[in-house]
Amino acid sequence: MALRKFKPVTAGTRWRIGNAYAEVTTNVPEKSLVEAKPKTGGRNSSGRLSMRYNGGGHKKKYRIVDFKRNKAGVAEVLTVEYDPNRTAFIALVQYADGEKRYILAPQGLQVGNKVESGNDVAPEVGNALPMKNMPLGTNVHNIEMQPGQGGKLVRSAGASAQLTNKEEKYAVLKMPSGELRKILINCVATVGVVSNSDHSLQSMGKAGRNRWKGIRPRNRGVAMNPVDHPMGGGEGKASGGHPRSRTGKYAKGEKTRKPGKSSNKLIIQRKNGSKLSK
Repeated sequence: MALRKFKPVTAGTRWRIGNAYAEVTTNVPEKSLVEAKPKTGGRNSSGRLSMRYNGGGHKKKYRIVDFKRNKAGVAEVLTVEYDPNRTAFIALVQYADGEKRYILAPQGLQVGNKVESGNDVAPEVGNALPMKNMPLGTNVHNIEMQPGQGGKLVRSAGASAQLTNKEEKYAVLKMPSGELRKILINCVATVGVVSNSDHSLQSMGKAGRNRWKGIRPRNRGVAMNPVDHPMGGGEGKASGGHPRSRTGKYAKGEKTRKPGKSSNKLIIQRKNGSKLSK
């Protein structure tokens, strides 16, 4: 992917680094694969604010993405599209019977390419198959946690996990965080790295662009009063003490994973290199 640095003709473009969208081939989504996405403004069903700093933003439609990849057969890539609901690009594919589906677009996928899913397909970019049929060292994304569940892991822009080992029932994956984790070997994953890898290098350029995304201004805890935040209060620019959340949970270094969680036995090594206590 390519980034675009804007000329500083306005205050908003002075620091803006945007996406050049070189891979994107159309800006009109497939009408049969979109549905309404109503806004909540951060309110729950009672109308009370349950998520702060959320509201406004441009109207969006949700693109129905096929995370299961459970349709056998060869599909041709028709378009690569921007999706406002995720960081990665999506690809519109069409099967031989005429059915169209959206899939997560892997890096390097182009219009006219063929993708396939099934047990015995080749481990090539864009193909979805069980990890038991993949060679070691394969980069994968959109990984299932239970067979038939649909991809849950490694779906954001530029992400990929590496298949490092195979055991009897499990495949050992090195996750994007560095964690070594076991996943059932019959789970399906898609070969390749997720597209739009330079997403994290973009710069909004002005606060208004975040408002377009539905993100409202976020005020710091140290700028609040003690009644509003544990880090609030004090004379002048007080530091606020140890960084913590509004509910008092420490933000730097405290372990938040539930001890004795059932999936602990599937984690071989944490992202910091330590072994997980059983």
